[in-house]
Amino acid sequence: MSADQVRLSAWVHGLVQGVGFRWWTRSRALELGLTGYARNHRDGRVHVVAEGPRERCETLLALLRSGNTPGRVDLVVEDWAAAQGEMSGFEER
Repeated sequence: MSADQVRLSAWVHGLVQGVGFRWWTRSRALELGLTGYARNHRDGRVHVVAEGPRERCETLLALLRSGNTPGRVDLVVEDWAAAQGEMSGFEER
């Protein structure tokens, strides 16, 4: 795994469940060549975890904040770490 590989963890707040948000996120992540998942949480948030080159993860983050997602995104809280490399593909969980 190269040094430019990162892990983005993004907690997405708003009306993001039951509106196709995870499917949309998975589609964008796959277009960018990222691995990871988008998972619903009981409190209404979606947790997006994506690994790949930093610039592609930043593009995904910008898309999550773009206002062009299904539903309504009120806030995205991000955290960055080194990629762990254990994921393949991008899943809706």
